[in-house]
Amino acid sequence: MASPPGQPPDESRNEIDALWAQIAALTARVYQLEQKSGLVPDVPRYVVPPAPHQPPPSPPAGTTLPTPSAQIGSSAPPPAWQQMPQPQPSVRSGSTRGDADLEKKIGQYWLNRIGIVAMLIGVSYFLKYAFENNWIGPGGRVAIGLLAGIGLVLWSERFRDRGYAAFSYSLKTVGIGTLYLSLWGAFQVYHLIPSAAAFVAMVIVTASTIVLSLSQDAELLASFALVGGLATPVLLSTGQNHEVVLFSYVSLLDLAILVMTIFKPWRRLLWGSFAGTVFLYFGWYSEYYSQDQRALTVLFAALFAGLFAVIPLVTRQERSTRFPEPSITLTLLPLINAGAFFLALYAMYGQETATLAWFALGLAAAYLGISSAFKNRFPGRFAGKDTTAVYLVHVAIAVAFFTIAIPLRLDAQWITIGWLVESAALLWISVRTQTDFLRYLAVAALTLGIIRLLFYDQFHTETLVFNARFATYAVAIAVLGGIAIFGERHASEQEMIFIRVAVVGVNLLALIALTWEASDYYFRRQLASSVRVAEDYRQLSLARDFSYSAIWLIYGVALMTIGFRQRSAFVRWQSLILIAFAIGKVFFYDVSQLGGSYRILSFIGLGVVLLGISFIYQRDWLKLSSRSSGESTQGT
Repeated sequence: MASPPGQPPDESRNEIDALWAQIAALTARVYQLEQKSGLVPDVPRYVVPPAPHQPPPSPPAGTTLPTPSAQIGSSAPPPAWQQMPQPQPSVRSGSTRGDADLEKKIGQYWLNRIGIVAMLIGVSYFLKYAFENNWIGPGGRVAIGLLAGIGLVLWSERFRDRGYAAFSYSLKTVGIGTLYLSLWGAFQVYHLIPSAAAFVAMVIVTASTIVLSLSQDAELLASFALVGGLATPVLLSTGQNHEVVLFSYVSLLDLAILVMTIFKPWRRLLWGSFAGTVFLYFGWYSEYYSQDQRALTVLFAALFAGLFAVIPLVTRQERSTRFPEPSITLTLLPLINAGAFFLALYAMYGQETATLAWFALGLAAAYLGISSAFKNRFPGRFAGKDTTAVYLVHVAIAVAFFTIAIPLRLDAQWITIGWLVESAALLWISVRTQTDFLRYLAVAALTLGIIRLLFYDQFHTETLVFNARFATYAVAIAVLGGIAIFGERHASEQEMIFIRVAVVGVNLLALIALTWEASDYYFRRQLASSVRVAEDYRQLSLARDFSYSAIWLIYGVALMTIGFRQRSAFVRWQSLILIAFAIGKVFFYDVSQLGGSYRILSFIGLGVVLLGISFIYQRDWLKLSSRSSGESTQGT
């Protein structure tokens, strides 16, 4: 069949279609390459309108056509020769955005910092090379360094005015570093200026850098000013002891950083200032400290500690609203500062424990004052977690120093009594001030006291009951008894477990104290009779073992009586456990070790106690069968 007039034959049309398809494919590939290389921007789609005649038939076999990317006006895709290549909009995935951010950080910051270091090293090597080859005299070398540093600082302002702030700060950093190196060379290498002149010049550079950082709101410059200021004493060291000059300068630098952080949120500078101060202090101490300097050194150490201790008090309320989360600077730095200061005191006073105890008590009072002042400074926001955390940290520091002062000032059982009394005081304060945090500190002090009482304290008693050991146990029993009695009024449901533990602790300590009294009583009698008759020694041992059983049975009966009167199943269960333990001793130990009247008395006494308790339960005086769950589970 012939082709219609005005249209090419079928065979020619097929060839034209194939040619269009190849052109479209090549054009698409070229465009994609240009787009990837960034040579052309994204442009809107341009589609050649379809021809009026019907779509051509399929191309000859072996010809591959590109797949159309869109449909135009119908459900069937247009042929390739009717569609020009169309750019696809780029889709930025999360990983692509992350890669771009990382690339930006590397380009703007990491390379910037590395470039600063490289420039400083390059300047140093250049100066070294020029010095070694005598290109420039000493005075000229220093002058070039000073002029170069000042020139870089001034030149950096042009970049800042044009919006390149980060690059401007980098140039300033290089210039300031060059100034420090030049001044160091003028004093240490060429001895062109005295140490005082070099020191004043470096102080001027540091002060100027601080002013620039404040005026331009640049924390980077402030950090470099801090580093340069702390490095100044090291760079200008003469190997001589200048304690007053050194520590006065460091104190002024710390004060400047503290004032700066009042107006700017640059709390990281406080960490750098603290670390630098500790480094300079211990560096000086290891080289120059002597006993005759102790008073002056303690004064400067206290000054340093005080500057960092008042950080929470100089924090303005509007700054706290800007930073609502608890600041690690205001919580962790006080802990480290207090510990470092006390270590410095310990290094100077050594074995003078009485003096150290007074220092510890003074620090406890100081940190309590800081916590109270901080709480009063933010009365409207004290319910928030930010101020509460800072307040509690300072209270914890005060309690820790008070706990340390007790063993330093006291000795023997008085340390144990001091910790027990401290725990009672903390519990009382926590109830009056409704500060739950103090209860945990009280538990810690109470635990220390009981552990020391049971495992560390050594007592030598001469009398029965009226001795230091029984008095110490009585204090511990009184504290735990107070917790058991008054705790039910103030403890929450979750804290009732601790009340039960206190009740058990009272009974255990009472049993241990009574058992120790019986043991020591017979031990003293054995020492007195051992030189006379060996039989008396054995009889006293039998009497001692029998007394243990008697004490435990009598105490168990007393507990059972209290449990019945107070209708406390918890107390009665403790009595039953104690009596069960006494039963085991009578049947497995007394029957083989005791003889004669002691064995008889043990079994008869145990039988009477058990029968009496059994009779009470059989009479069901408490009506346990009808109200098994109606009793209180607490008791004294």
